[in-house]
Amino acid sequence: MSTPAVPSVLFVCVHNAGRSQMAAAFLTHLAAGRVQVRSAGSAPADAVNPAVVEAMREVGIDISAETPKVLTVEAVQSSDVVITMGCGDACPYFPGKRYLDWTLDDPAGQGVEAVRPIRDGIERRIRGLLAELGVPVAV
Repeated sequence: MSTPAVPSVLFVCVHNAGRSQMAAAFLTHLAAGRVQVRSAGSAPADAVNPAVVEAMREVGIDISAETPKVLTVEAVQSSDVVITMGCGDACPYFPGKRYLDWTLDDPAGQGVEAVRPIRDGIERRIRGLLAELGVPVAV
């Protein structure tokens, strides 16, 4: 009997400093190793948005050690699901991949008060994604 493959998900936004970092952190946290998680940006920032780090800390997830990563063709090719968050035409497209586009406000330049509703919306979408993938929520 073979073990089913672990699904892989790539989150992409322009700077990889806010939305995609929060989504990757929630999926990593809630899937507890049952999903391979990547995030990247088409034009990565130097650091993760401090308001995003603080908003995630409020829900018990520490992303302070994360760094924005550049989007690569390899990352897209090796992912089952690619979720874009406002990167437009900068995201490469490959036939046979499942693409989702999540329209979310950009937390760039926002304070933690403005980031909280974005964070909460991302968590709801991640829980829905896990249900679609048939992966139980671990927490």
